[in-house]
Amino acid sequence: MPGIHDRGGWPDDSPIDRSEHQPLLWEQRTDALMRLLSSPEKGIIRVDELRRQIESLDPERYETYSYYQRWLTAIENLVIEKGIVTAEELDRRAAELEAQSAQTPPPP
Repeated sequence: MPGIHDRGGWPDDSPIDRSEHQPLLWEQRTDALMRLLSSPEKGIIRVDELRRQIESLDPERYETYSYYQRWLTAIENLVIEKGIVTAEELDRRAAELEAQSAQTPPPP
């Protein structure tokens, strides 16, 4: 059965937005993280594993997530699946970073 990613466009036949944008810092970091984890030196994640994770997202998440949100979710799922880190460790670190961010004043 075809997955959500196999449909070749939106159900209403509207064109896919192919406009480029300047990647945000978190998107650049997500790309760098994937390049590092999939490098021949590390070999932690293979591209086909990333694709498997992205293609297994439920349709609602797949539809609402941006390109790099899908990548980041897939990377998170893979490092948990491989036992590199636990979901609890990731959640704890995210909470720590959020708390730090709340205490840091914005730049002038």
